[in-house]
Amino acid sequence: MQFSGRGKDVTRGYVEYFRVDCRRGPAAVPAKELWKVVGEMARDAVIVVDMIKDNVNTALHSGISGEAGRIIPGIQHLLDAARDKNLLVVYANDSFYPTDVIFRGKMKPHALRGTPGVGVIAELEPRPGDIVLEKRRLSAFFKTDLDITLRDNGVERVAVAGIATPFCVLLTALDALGNGFKTVILEDCCAAYPPEDHANCLNLYRRGLFGDYFRIVTAEEYLSWV
Repeated sequence: MQFSGRGKDVTRGYVEYFRVDCRRGPAAVPAKELWKVVGEMARDAVIVVDMIKDNVNTALHSGISGEAGRIIPGIQHLLDAARDKNLLVVYANDSFYPTDVIFRGKMKPHALRGTPGVGVIAELEPRPGDIVLEKRRLSAFFKTDLDITLRDNGVERVAVAGIATPFCVLLTALDALGNGFKTVILEDCCAAYPPEDHANCLNLYRRGLFGDYFRIVTAEEYLSWV
């Protein structure tokens, strides 16, 4: 079987497109070999949700900021391993306007667009090649270009970390599933306040309703797959 390629190697962070050598005809390519090539092109992405200065380094959210601080070392290890394995790293950050609907309840304005508070905390500083995405709602997919960004980078599975588990983490994970991506929530790399909300939320999804398309695992178990 021969393939002729255009574009850059996926190991350099791009998707390589192949076409079958037309001189041999499509019958010369067994389906199982073609799917092997497609599988080798697939890539994972790690999405870090809302680990920003106005959520972690602030007295406005003393409860969740304390819980977020406890998962920083785990996320640091996760990101180091993800980059070593050439996974795509995405930071999905709150970035609101004062008039946004989420501030019409009990939540006080924070993470306002254009302010330093929307930046990723120093302990998890993005590196060249990472993607930083600003979002105005809970899900990182809602009216952003995350879906097309993942597909353009050959991503088929995402792993979600960050805060808060029952809100932005969960909604990002469910929207990933809804957009056709295999999805993993990294239980030891996300948090909520009070802590029991984290555990209760994840326990609802441990039943395996969606099979391999939606999993709750530790970071170490996830990294053993990729």
